[in-house]
Amino acid sequence: MEDSSMDTTWLSQMRKGILELCVLAVVTRGETYGYAIVETLGKIPGMEVTESTVYPLLARLSSEGLMKHRMAKSPNGPARRYYSLSAAGNKRLNELSSAWGTIVDSVSSLLSQHENSVAS
Repeated sequence: MEDSSMDTTWLSQMRKGILELCVLAVVTRGETYGYAIVETLGKIPGMEVTESTVYPLLARLSSEGLMKHRMAKSPNGPARRYYSLSAAGNKRLNELSSAWGTIVDSVSSLLSQHENSVAS
């Protein structure tokens, strides 16, 4: 396996692992629809996703009661499903955000230790 292929797979798996956190963070900004979430994430380097990744996640989050949704007419085509966070969704976002902060701090510490040992 080539290094670039391994890097792509690794990055893809990492994105999948944090996608729920990122989608919840986008939706907490205000009511939005699926394609707008895809577009918002696509503007963030490294977080490019497709509709086929986001829509099943939105369905799961809705079925778990973490999101509320409503149908509304779209100015351009069929009706859209607009999503917002429920109280449980806000709680999940806080939990995931806290866990993410811990992970970032831990990995940063490990990388700092590595950089210090390489510099020595």
